Amino acid sequence: MIKLPGTNLLIEKKLSPDPAAFFVVPVISILLALLVGAFSLALSGRDYQQIYATMFSGAFGSTYGLSETIVKTIPLTITSLGIALAFRMQLWNIGGEGQIYMGAFAATWAALFFPVGTGWWTMPCMILLGMLAGGLWALLTAIPRAIWGVNEIITTLMMNYVAIFWVNYLVYGPWKDPQGYNFPLTATFPPEAILPTLGVSRIHFGLFLGLLLTVLMYAVVQHTRWGYEIKVTGESVSAARYAGINSKRNILLVMFFSGAICGLTGMTEVSGIAYRLQPGLSTGYGFTAIIIAWLARLNPFAIVLVSFLFGGLQVGGYIVQTSGIPSSMVTMLQGLLLFFVLGGELLTYYKISKAPASSGQDT
Repeated sequence: MIKLPGTNLLIEKKLSPDPAAFFVVPVISILLALLVGAFSLALSGRDYQQIYATMFSGAFGSTYGLSETIVKTIPLTITSLGIALAFRMQLWNIGGEGQIYMGAFAATWAALFFPVGTGWWTMPCMILLGMLAGGLWALLTAIPRAIWGVNEIITTLMMNYVAIFWVNYLVYGPWKDPQGYNFPLTATFPPEAILPTLGVSRIHFGLFLGLLLTVLMYAVVQHTRWGYEIKVTGESVSAARYAGINSKRNILLVMFFSGAICGLTGMTEVSGIAYRLQPGLSTGYGFTAIIIAWLARLNPFAIVLVSFLFGGLQVGGYIVQTSGIPSSMVTMLQGLLLFFVLGGELLTYYKISKAPASSGQDT
């Protein structure tokens, strides 16, 4: 219970939140974000109705637009699942971007420099090494968190830049393709290292990896002892300790698997889209995933739907740029969505009431 300074109002946590609020509040948050975005566009003298219509039709109104939206949905879904796993335990993995790059780095090594060459084993090795690299990269931040209580927000955030610059060093330096006309790219992957696609579209089999991972995560979180331990530890470390749960071990495991899932995103991007390692392989998926995870309330199946929405938002944003609209508009809408979703938490879990006449101190 918190008393708002200068008022006689109290913010109290609800004993039992209204189940309908878990659906209604996110919908209202999205509508308010779009409304504020429309207001901002109108202030700049632009036709927000035309812009929104162009974004929607470009992302969902054609076969090509829909396929490109699904292509964007794949990395957003996988990364958001990894971020959500850490968030369930109140571990703030802000390093998804760096873990994506490390997964891409390891997968590229398996595709181009594996000591025994390529063959049927190439794709499984790329998946395993990509996830291992992402997991170990996240584990580097989990160890000081588990042992010394070092805040993981700063460490995971800073590790992003180390990973990105490491990949840039490779593609500008030792891994640069000598036949690449001086572009910062590695050599193209062999056929065994490229994910199959659906027909003539760019939708690759990473889609099925994402869907399989969604079902697997739901089963683990909801129907296993480890999932229960994650939930209890996230809600109360002291309660977990009282119940005999090893919090330090779970911090290490959760952060490792969170990073491993993000590393899988890097593998699917280089194997399913770029077919090589290159700079800028992620368009901020690790940061967008934070918004998606919160908007979906960490529910794996809701993450797929919200990722599809954000995939359409990105594709639609690219299309409206041809009419002179800056790409920052998409970033603005994503920020508005996060702002209103977090604000909606107040309506879901808390209530505002008048303080009793005798109440004079914050509690």
